[in-house]
Amino acid sequence: MKYAWMKSQEGTFPVKAMCRVLKVRRSGYYAWKRPKSGQRQARSLCLDDAIRRIFEAHKGRYGSPRVAKDLKDEGWCVGRPRVAKRMRSLGLRARAARKFKATTQSKHNLPVAPNRLEQDFTASAPNQKWVSDITYLWTSEGWLYLAVVMDLYSRTVVGWSLSERMTRELVMQALTMAVWRRKPAAGLIVHSDRGSQYASHDYQRLLEQHGFLCSMSRKGDCYDNAAMESFFHSLKVEQIQGSRYATREQAKADVFEYIETYYNRKRRHSMLNYLSPCDFEARMAA
Repeated sequence: MKYAWMKSQEGTFPVKAMCRVLKVRRSGYYAWKRPKSGQRQARSLCLDDAIRRIFEAHKGRYGSPRVAKDLKDEGWCVGRPRVAKRMRSLGLRARAARKFKATTQSKHNLPVAPNRLEQDFTASAPNQKWVSDITYLWTSEGWLYLAVVMDLYSRTVVGWSLSERMTRELVMQALTMAVWRRKPAAGLIVHSDRGSQYASHDYQRLLEQHGFLCSMSRKGDCYDNAAMESFFHSLKVEQIQGSRYATREQAKADVFEYIETYYNRKRRHSMLNYLSPCDFEARMAA
């Protein structure tokens, strides 16, 4: 009875003082509060089930930091180190990374724009700075090329386009989707590498029509477009790696699923305090 009363009063009186007044040992009180071995085991099993469920729901993409965030949102009081330990015990390991080659061709005689971004991948509001790049996917029908436009404010993919050819139309379609979705004002910086697709007269004319400022990476410096490199790395590791596409249509469906239903809306981003891009924008707009 004494222990039960003390527990009900912990927010009012210090434990040390209550133990002195009631003439009980603190060690005995804390031993009484500690869950019994059966309770601990049951809780551990429930935690393992929750970890396994979250890991599988994200198709093995999440490591312990993101799994721990999901658990906390569900009401679990558990830290990342414990989640990491349990994941190791359960044999749950996030998909491993591997390197991928660059795609665009920068050996051309077209004019290039200055680097207006200067590796500053931060923005204080939407539609201040966009970055763009091209990557590729292999299918049994041949290569499929993907152009992406990302808003650096929230890391949201605002535009993308797929084609079996790596042309200026590919990057123009991705930019057109982004403009249609976001309707940005003039003065927006749009950064890319100095590939011929981005340096083309048609692409540059499209930028000028909307009053956008073109920015390009320095030659051979992948860090100048690190945010896009990071997105492509996530796409390849979390969705593409290990997949075998019989047709281009299968690959297109996979890309759509990753960008539109997972990455933008569900995937926790470390740069956004582990919020998804959509959740980050919604919270900042509230």
